[in-house]
Amino acid sequence: MNPAIRIANLTFRYATPPVIDRVDLEVQKGEFLGLVGPNGGGKSTLLKIILGLLEPESGTVEVLGKPPRSGREAIGYVPQFAAFRRDFPISVEDTVLLGRLGKSGIMGPFGRRDRSIARVAMNEARIADLADRPIETLSGGQLQRTLVARALACEPEILLLDEPTANIDQRGEEDIFDLFESLNKRLTIVLVSHDIAFISKYVHRVACLNQTLVCHRTENINGELISELYGEPMRMIHHTHA
Repeated sequence: MNPAIRIANLTFRYATPPVIDRVDLEVQKGEFLGLVGPNGGGKSTLLKIILGLLEPESGTVEVLGKPPRSGREAIGYVPQFAAFRRDFPISVEDTVLLGRLGKSGIMGPFGRRDRSIARVAMNEARIADLADRPIETLSGGQLQRTLVARALACEPEILLLDEPTANIDQRGEEDIFDLFESLNKRLTIVLVSHDIAFISKYVHRVACLNQTLVCHRTENINGELISELYGEPMRMIHHTHA
């Protein structure tokens, strides 16, 4: 079976030295992969290469057996920061419908099928009751669920999530990871995070990226390994939520 994502001998640089240096990675279909590493280690850059937004200097990338620009139609993407103003006059439902752009007709309004798919996505992200709310009234967790629903509205096979809980409190973080765990029953997920201890109870593997990349099963993650990755002493903190 072909992997969902295959990366071989990938190198990318904005200048010198390379941001990503000779990286190999395969993400299997149905896998939940956590991508961790220090700031500037290349995590967000790697997601953009998978999406076909950046061209590597060398190496190959395949998404479901296709080049990124062809395969990205099967990807739902939640960026690190919302790329719009929070006071923009748009409702939750209309925001989710933006995930249908390019999926139906180029011209004209969204059709009945688009709206049906958006409703299914909102139900799955557990925000159906917020459909008519302006996005400026949403909490951080509600906005993040809206962006996840927008990604689901493109009917993806793969979800790429870049720091999806960066502005959410601990309770909201646990709730949204429970959602990701549920979505992983039918979707391949690659998630960028800094919180190794927290994500380790959800993901199958952790890919540690700091220019080069090393993968670990979650049960092998310990304080010594984290210190080696981040280049300074670190402690493993186990989260518990009452």
